[in-house]
Amino acid sequence: MALLHTDFFSTVLGMSMNMDVILPQQTWGQIGMEGKGAEGRVKTMYLLHGMSDDHTIWQRRTSIERYASRLGIAVVMPTTHLGFYTDTAYGMRYWTFISRELPKICREFFPQMSTAREDTLAAGLSMGGYGAWKLGLGAGDTFGAAASLSGALDIVEDYRNNMKAGMEDNPNAAVFRGIFTSEEALAGSDNDLMALAERLAEGRESLPRLYAWCGTEDFLYQGNLKAWEHVKKLGYDVTCEESAGDHQWKYWDEKIQDVLRWWLGTDMDLQ
Repeated sequence: MALLHTDFFSTVLGMSMNMDVILPQQTWGQIGMEGKGAEGRVKTMYLLHGMSDDHTIWQRRTSIERYASRLGIAVVMPTTHLGFYTDTAYGMRYWTFISRELPKICREFFPQMSTAREDTLAAGLSMGGYGAWKLGLGAGDTFGAAASLSGALDIVEDYRNNMKAGMEDNPNAAVFRGIFTSEEALAGSDNDLMALAERLAEGRESLPRLYAWCGTEDFLYQGNLKAWEHVKKLGYDVTCEESAGDHQWKYWDEKIQDVLRWWLGTDMDLQ
């Protein structure tokens, strides 16, 4: 595999941005690792970070490069700061960046990446799990599948919970208000995954495949159960899994392997 640290300019955000990109490379002779080369256009996973992290975190906390090397896929890991993959109330257009500009930039930089929606996956953890499902539901012309690990899938309830303590006692309250403005503005908007899923299903458009995992001790567990039941009733092809666990990397390192197997339809051991 090749690992590229990429600095580039975002016209949408008006600032320089960063991403780490893994590209397939056929290799022999590496100690303890064999790389699978690309055959034709390359399937691509956009792998999103959580609230406290950036584009480097999946490299630092998991063996994602080793997993991808077995499969011959590309992995794009962008930074999006603490913006919840949303065009924020304070004017930063992170949703437009992640859903439109970034795929275009990646396909220009790396033309071997497939442009087919069925070859393009959005995945992420926590805030990134929210962003991944949002890409699947809101940018389905690009992303044919979306996977959430411990995702903030019931964003309206998360907003409400963060407002309870008030801004003085909970710094996240100011963050949520700066992004979403108010609960009234958030509920029913395209930032509300429940409402977004309903509108997409009503339109009878091509629905994304969805995957989700959450630990039963995770503070986002109840919100996941609500979201899972909601999309099931709407007729989505959704795989929902739960197991013992809370909000930490030892679970996400394991479960991102399950995500890759689910997406690609393989039972390959990625270790």
